[in-house]
Amino acid sequence: MHQPPDPAADSGAARVSGVSGIPRVGTQRHGAACQARVAGSGPDHGPDAGAVSRLAVTVEHLRRELDRAHAGAAGRSLVEVAAGVLIERLRCGPTEAVAQLTSLAAQAGVPLLEFAADLVNQASADRISAIARDFVTTTAERADPAALRLRSAEARTLAGADTEAAARSMLEHALRPLGAVAVAVWAANPDQSLTLAGSAGFGEAEAHRWRHVPPGVATLARRALDERAAVQYATPAEAVPPSIGQHELTGGRLAVPAGIGGRLIGVLEICWSGPLPARSQSLQRQFEALAGLCAATLETWPADEASADEPDPHLADLRRLTDGVLDPCLILQLAPGGGEGLEFLIRHVNPAFVDFAGRPAGAVAGARLLEAYPLAAEPGGLAEKIEHVFATGEPFRTRSMRLAATVDGVALHAQAQVSIGRHGSQVLVVWRLDEGTPRVARLLQHAQRLGRIGGFEENLRTRQIVWNEAVFDLHGLPPSAAPIAVEQLADHAHPDDRPAIDRFLRTLLHHRRPASTAFRLHRPDGVARHIRVVAEPVHAPGTGLTTVRGAYQDISAQHWTEVALAATRDQLAQSEQQSAERSRLALQLQHAIMPPARGPLTLHDLLVAVRYRPAEKGHLVGGDWYDALALPTGEILLCVGDVAGHGIEAATGMVALRNALRGLAATGAGPAQLLTWLNSVTHHLTDNVTATAVCGLYDPLTRRLRWARAGHLPPVLLRDGHARTLPQPGGILLGVLDHADYAENELRLQVGDTLVMFTDGLIERRDESVQASLTSLLAVTEKAGAPGGEGPGDLEAHLDHLLRYSGSDTDDDTCLVGVTVREAAPLREAA
Repeated sequence: MHQPPDPAADSGAARVSGVSGIPRVGTQRHGAACQARVAGSGPDHGPDAGAVSRLAVTVEHLRRELDRAHAGAAGRSLVEVAAGVLIERLRCGPTEAVAQLTSLAAQAGVPLLEFAADLVNQASADRISAIARDFVTTTAERADPAALRLRSAEARTLAGADTEAAARSMLEHALRPLGAVAVAVWAANPDQSLTLAGSAGFGEAEAHRWRHVPPGVATLARRALDERAAVQYATPAEAVPPSIGQHELTGGRLAVPAGIGGRLIGVLEICWSGPLPARSQSLQRQFEALAGLCAATLETWPADEASADEPDPHLADLRRLTDGVLDPCLILQLAPGGGEGLEFLIRHVNPAFVDFAGRPAGAVAGARLLEAYPLAAEPGGLAEKIEHVFATGEPFRTRSMRLAATVDGVALHAQAQVSIGRHGSQVLVVWRLDEGTPRVARLLQHAQRLGRIGGFEENLRTRQIVWNEAVFDLHGLPPSAAPIAVEQLADHAHPDDRPAIDRFLRTLLHHRRPASTAFRLHRPDGVARHIRVVAEPVHAPGTGLTTVRGAYQDISAQHWTEVALAATRDQLAQSEQQSAERSRLALQLQHAIMPPARGPLTLHDLLVAVRYRPAEKGHLVGGDWYDALALPTGEILLCVGDVAGHGIEAATGMVALRNALRGLAATGAGPAQLLTWLNSVTHHLTDNVTATAVCGLYDPLTRRLRWARAGHLPPVLLRDGHARTLPQPGGILLGVLDHADYAENELRLQVGDTLVMFTDGLIERRDESVQASLTSLLAVTEKAGAPGGEGPGDLEAHLDHLLRYSGSDTDDDTCLVGVTVREAAPLREAA
């Protein structure tokens, strides 16, 4: 369960003393830390700009201090009420009552705030005390003391500055433990309209749209007021009336009327992201108690705030006018209770509004001018011009004005054309930003966040240190913590990094030169981060080194990337070594079976020559293969093939197919049948291997050549000085299908014919089609066989000519088998 903060845990039991009950916790310490972080602007900043910038940063820090003070005041008020109960019962003084309360809480072994809530519940006679009596019947409910949550919410609600703060307190301390994600407090107006008095959990733009609900709009809150009872729907599937956040939150919703003395003055609306919790009497009583708290805050709700949201005809006309303007417009109105100076409230921004600081329009609308733009208070700035226009009614126009804002402690500036005019009680501000200003502002706003960079400045004489919010996040420290001096970095770093930090400090402080280093930061939350610090000395004229300024950057992601990159390099080196070894083995295997060159071979009346050209890159060992073999049947087997891929897999696949085809050819089957069987071998006996092949059987007695192809390029025939490709019988790649049929063609060769079988590495070009490459090959073949060339009878020279002038521009292997038909010659066995 969400436990409220325990004042005793902050201040300690020994500090619980004094007439006022619980003293304020650490006000002087927080103030000193805040003052230290907003030390001087440095010699490079102008006195006016630096003072206003520091003032804006101080305002931001003081606003956060005020929020923490409100939370502490709520806890103190509950303890003070419990101390008052003891004063009445024990007839003692305030100091003794607080000491007795602290002692009793320690003896009971419960936090001081919880003990105070129990004591107040026993002495009270309201709804919360009734809930408390229901919850003490079992020990199981002690893990979820609803009465403590409600009493804490009551204290924080009554201590809040307005209904908006009360809504936040009820959501955080009483409703989130019940699964709620948003809450809205509606004030009922006499004209049957509703005003959103406070909300939490909704976006600012959504709350701004629902500030005023006119009469006659059947919202969920209106229905609860009309029925004078709680209204709910359990799931998003149920039909529901419109209400705030209906598109953001699609879960269950509950509206409880809030009234005092039988008079309904508002509604408490609670939203869940999922279905409603199981309905029970205890939950219903808790919701009614919270509605009572809402009624108490609405009873004291300032009338000027309520009237600020009532329709103003002049404001409505001005809104309609500005909504049609293409330049950013702000409508300002004098804020109520402004004190001595004039304070303006940003009542409306038009659809064309672009905040030069990169913030959404909802973050500006509804805020005070100096809260949204603190730097507008600089001399001669926007606030001064607005005050002059409001006081005199004289319009103001300028072609160039510097607009300034602070986002996350970083000052952002823009140049704009500004026009200011008064319309009744409103002031209209129109600005036209220079080209590119919004884009530059957004870049400046997010640069530090994306780069995880934070700046610092340290005065070596006064020991005042200025950190921006990013540095606190990098070091894992809350904004209220004291910044760490550069001389103390070694105390917060890994011991092994101390020498590097010492060198950094010696260069920076002793040699007074810019320096940088990286170290491992040990944060208070136990997380180790890799940080780079860069700093430079600032020398004041005649006084020596006075200030050190620089930046911290979280480089943890870069460090781990470098570690992963180093490991990847090691793995890559090992993989390269393994790849080189595999390529060497594949090349040895390939050369053992098919040497790159071998002498001509005579088979009956055929003169056979082969050429093998490996890939230009040694690691691309391919699967090209050839064979020329005299079979027992008297025929001669001529074949060329190409296994897809490179490396040891391609080489071993080539060996398997070449040997398989040799064995199958001994059966006496024709080329088509041989390829059919070889396809089955490729499909079943190899691992994901595909290949192309052309297989021919030559009969020396009849000089008949039967041949078939499996997706391979056709052979080229050179006859009487003319080259042509043989017809292409149909045939699919080897290994693609379990069973494939292949067509077969027949050709009678003549004495003097030269037949060339080759793989695609001979003709492939990146800029030509296969047909164009074949045409070029035919021209080269005719030139090589023409009289006066290398010689028609010199087969080896013919193949060398084809390799030299084929024009291939790929790195693939190339394999050629050349056959020339001669007059019958003595037989010679194949090697």
